Amino acid sequence: MRPKAIIWTLVLVNLCESRSIGSVDESFLQPPHYHHYNELTNLLKKLEAEHPKLARLKSLGRSVKNRELWTLEIHKDAGNRKLLTPMFKYVANMHGDETVGRQLLIYLAQYLLHNYGKDDRVTELVDSIDIHLMPSMNPDGFENSQEGFCETGDGGVGRVNENSFDLNRDFPNKEHEESVFDQMTAYRQPETAALMRWILFEPFVLSANFHGGAVLVNYPFDDSNHWRSFGVESKTPDDALFRRLASTYAQAHPQMRSGDSCHEHFDGGITNGAFWYRLVGGMQDFNYVHSNCFEVTVELSCCKFPIGHVLPQHWKNNKEALLNYMGAVHWGVKGVVVDGSNKAVFRAVVVVVGIDHNVTTSTRGEFWRLLLPGEYEMYATVYGFLPSHRAQVVVESGRTTVQNFTLHKLPSKK
Repeated sequence: MRPKAIIWTLVLVNLCESRSIGSVDESFLQPPHYHHYNELTNLLKKLEAEHPKLARLKSLGRSVKNRELWTLEIHKDAGNRKLLTPMFKYVANMHGDETVGRQLLIYLAQYLLHNYGKDDRVTELVDSIDIHLMPSMNPDGFENSQEGFCETGDGGVGRVNENSFDLNRDFPNKEHEESVFDQMTAYRQPETAALMRWILFEPFVLSANFHGGAVLVNYPFDDSNHWRSFGVESKTPDDALFRRLASTYAQAHPQMRSGDSCHEHFDGGITNGAFWYRLVGGMQDFNYVHSNCFEVTVELSCCKFPIGHVLPQHWKNNKEALLNYMGAVHWGVKGVVVDGSNKAVFRAVVVVVGIDHNVTTSTRGEFWRLLLPGEYEMYATVYGFLPSHRAQVVVESGRTTVQNFTLHKLPSKK
């Protein structure tokens, strides 16, 4: 090879490497500060305007004080999700004075949009996942909170919403069997009702919600039938999967994975919710029991509302974890359920034999079932149809297995 060819080869190699691991745009970290409601609103609108193909801003409703409950969808064709593209969400600032997660999602939105098409990993995530970010579920509480205060003030000021309700105690508990939406949301706070509508009516697959006051990942169940208020696990049928999901986040965080933060120890930086302390009416249990979505709770900082100059360090600590956890939405099995005419079957139940937790199909007949690597027996069923064949499904690590089902109507009675 001639010298010029060697030089050009080296240049091309360097360019290819920089596309994946070169300097990404993180200019949004400066100057480090919290975005209050008006600044947040303006920023989200600006991101949507600058990236009309990738970003779509939506309000889920309004807070008690009439502030918008903003969510930002980020996807290669935002607003036009293709069949079987999984939906993912991050929710922050449920407690208004727990603020690090709020700012991390503001950073994450900018990171994904500014680096799409420039960084391979970002591009792959945005292309393959319909990502939804909610920086603040409790904007009123945030505006009532004070920077630099590490603990919740008297009367829960900032933590609670404007009506003095703790939003993470306001969801139907895991024993709640009412299935009519209007009855489920009766007497709920407006912020809670808005999230319930979002969770129940959109086919989310995976989620995390961000809190503060500790550094760990907490997985369901939070609620428990045991008389003790802590120290006893309350396991879901998907306990092993939840442990793996929690570890996926915690192990990518340099402090969290040690398990030693805030004067408490948690092996590997994770804990079952009820083992830590029992909580009734929490959002992560609601996701698992009443929808198809698997959610964990991530505690980000010993100090609930640290001063702004530490925010870039929190981004550095959490960036890899945020990206890793999003990628977990591809674990397991996905597919469509159709009838004999190849039409989508809505609300068909997809069963994994031996795991007492089913998922149901979307309006387009889609399903996603998060699973650990292994061999499973699965089938689909719905009222008025014969159960499908039982499929033997192999799930490989880090990959999605596609398994479709066809349902045939029950023979009519003569």
